[in-house]
Amino acid sequence: MLLTCSLLLTGMIGLSSCEDHRNSPNAPFPERINFVASRQYPEGIAYSSQLGKFLISSLTQGKVGTVDTDGRYADLLSSPEMISSFGMRVAGDRLFVCVGDRNISSKSSEATALKTAELHVYNLISRQLERRTVLGTLVPDARHLANDLALTPDGTVYVTDSFSPVIYRVTAAGQASVLVNDPRFSSATFGLNGIVYHPGNYLIVAQTGAGILYKVDLANGNAITEVGELPNLPGDGLAWLNNDLYVVTGSGSRVAQVRSSNNWQTASIVKTDEVGYNQATTNVAVNNQIYSLNARIGETGAGVGNPNVLQANDYSIQRFK
Repeated sequence: MLLTCSLLLTGMIGLSSCEDHRNSPNAPFPERINFVASRQYPEGIAYSSQLGKFLISSLTQGKVGTVDTDGRYADLLSSPEMISSFGMRVAGDRLFVCVGDRNISSKSSEATALKTAELHVYNLISRQLERRTVLGTLVPDARHLANDLALTPDGTVYVTDSFSPVIYRVTAAGQASVLVNDPRFSSATFGLNGIVYHPGNYLIVAQTGAGILYKVDLANGNAITEVGELPNLPGDGLAWLNNDLYVVTGSGSRVAQVRSSNNWQTASIVKTDEVGYNQATTNVAVNNQIYSLNARIGETGAGVGNPNVLQANDYSIQRFK
């Protein structure tokens, strides 16, 4: 992770640090962590140094669980409002969760399926929902799916919508607005996906359907530019480590290490790891390593409207090599 964070002034939710996963008190992590979680179908992964565990989401059950380095899974938290949990970030004792509904959850309904974009904030100590911000109503009469989020040092959160060409902005006090709504982010399938914040005060976001990384310059009127000189790169989750961007791509079959020397005007792939990934979704930086979640995401389409057909229990977390 690029950010070096000090005390944040973050309004009512009182964050004390940026993403709390850069260093862990645990022993060195294994190269691969296999775990069993009944019908979990996770999409997002984070890490909490306070808990000393990975956190994983659930598309089918709308909950969050933990996985330790020995592969032991345990349920952590849920709420009736969490239909399907997608991208997540940890900051201190708070967990930020993107909530959507692909109509593959036991909590899906006609009123929420393909219409849900929300940001939830949970307290990791009390395991209670502290704040729920509804985002989809900012762009009415459209399909919605909150997919991933980025945190900034002042507590602002940016959220991607995969079904509408929108990035939302949520202040530390929970006030929501549309940051950008741009046709370049549209897709017949999945549009915007992974998102990260750079301390140069810009965002990098993956447009999966187009296979493009975009830069959104927050210091320059939210100007949107394509990151040039890259091959087609249909990215899913994104994570920073030591100034490089790690992109889950190839329908979850590999992770690309991407580097820029000019503030992401252009970039190049410097390394690709294709061993140990299968239907991966996203990744997280822990102990100066990148770990990606093998989530069986390719199976989930079969559960649209009938989540009971999704019965897989075996998943894994793979280290980039």
